[in-house]
Amino acid sequence: MAEEIRIEFTRFSAFYSPLIATMAGGFLKAEGLDGKHSVSAPGKSAIAGLLDGSVHVAQSAPSQGFDAAGAGQDLADLALRANQRKGRVFSHGPQSGSGLHMGQAQRQEGHHDHGGQPMAMFKYACFKRGLDFKALEAVDAGSTDKMIAAFRNGQADFIHLQGPAPQQLEHDKMGHIVTALGDAIGPCAFSSLAARREWLNTDMAKSFMRAYRKARAG
Repeated sequence: MAEEIRIEFTRFSAFYSPLIATMAGGFLKAEGLDGKHSVSAPGKSAIAGLLDGSVHVAQSAPSQGFDAAGAGQDLADLALRANQRKGRVFSHGPQSGSGLHMGQAQRQEGHHDHGGQPMAMFKYACFKRGLDFKALEAVDAGSTDKMIAAFRNGQADFIHLQGPAPQQLEHDKMGHIVTALGDAIGPCAFSSLAARREWLNTDMAKSFMRAYRKARAG
């Protein structure tokens, strides 16, 4: 009988395809595991599920641990697998171009991803490209879906999203991708997996890691 493994995503998106493929591609089943996944409620990190013992593996950005640490929660027993790569977080506008720069984006209205790490990346990319973030008129439309809906309805000059949402907007002829923040920032830890250290010594953890490696290789 397959052993149940509980996995929680901070966000569920094709951006996190390695973990999705691990579940959907039959790799967990081949290791004798029955994958059950959930998505964190808005404003909540999957890290919370690790801390309360409700999940075995969490998909989240490393920055999700900052708030917990700031609140005095002990994260010493958590282990993180940081995926080092360029963060494919895009800015999307009405016209194609070589990227955001001071002259183009000054005083423009924009929707910004509210997640801790995406927002930090956007601000750092602005700094690297000589753009004053405070000069932008940030539009807070709410959740990612609400941001996209507002942009489709003509609200704001650009929108800052994780892939593949910008590609879908471009496919729907709602604008053009103007830059990828990773081009300004360079490699960073993103879309990482976390688990409790004691869990990593279990047979379930070893089976999961074999399945995950096979999914990434495939």
